[in-house]
Amino acid sequence: MARMRPDSPLLFEIVEKPDFSIEKKAIAQGLWPVAGMDEAGRGPLAGPVVAAAVVLNPKDIPEGLDDSKRLTLAQREALFEVILAKAQAIGMASICAEGIDGSNILRASLEAMCRALNGLSVRPKLALADGRDIPPGLPCEGRALIKGDQRSQSIAAASIVAKVMRDRMMAGCGRRHEHYGFEVHMGYATARHRSAIATHGPLQRLHRVSFAPFRLDA
Repeated sequence: MARMRPDSPLLFEIVEKPDFSIEKKAIAQGLWPVAGMDEAGRGPLAGPVVAAAVVLNPKDIPEGLDDSKRLTLAQREALFEVILAKAQAIGMASICAEGIDGSNILRASLEAMCRALNGLSVRPKLALADGRDIPPGLPCEGRALIKGDQRSQSIAAASIVAKVMRDRMMAGCGRRHEHYGFEVHMGYATARHRSAIATHGPLQRLHRVSFAPFRLDA
């Protein structure tokens, strides 16, 4: 897909869409089921990191799958429901702020992906992980794909599931803690969020106190 570059109205850039080619090669090698894995929430100051693992139905892949960050809220919500209806298996897991503080965000993200994979109702023969790292302890072969959510439809589906689930969790936090606006910024370090922290302080078990600006050495 071509789109106009923001720095020039005369230049266009090619935006690649994820496809099922990596999964098809795995199927040809006898590696099926294939699960895509991704997480949401590495960067925020508050809330959990949420991971999802998805095994798509090769004969009924939802249209419009893409990196969740390149989709609108309405598109993510619509695709989330389609993925739930059509996928062969979905696993989800989260690690709370205290768990992140007790480890670090990379290890927590990888652990959440591993838990999501282990929660699948089918045992995959291959797991595709977005990013540079393969989660340790997988029950099958794992492969890391940089920008995997823009290359693999299975990973793209997992990115959508993880993002929608985390956003819904943070919206719930917003209803319980009205002064912080979690339903708007989802825990990221926006000006509104930093102002709320300065006024009301961090929330126990919800803010990641190992992150700046909470650490004394930050």
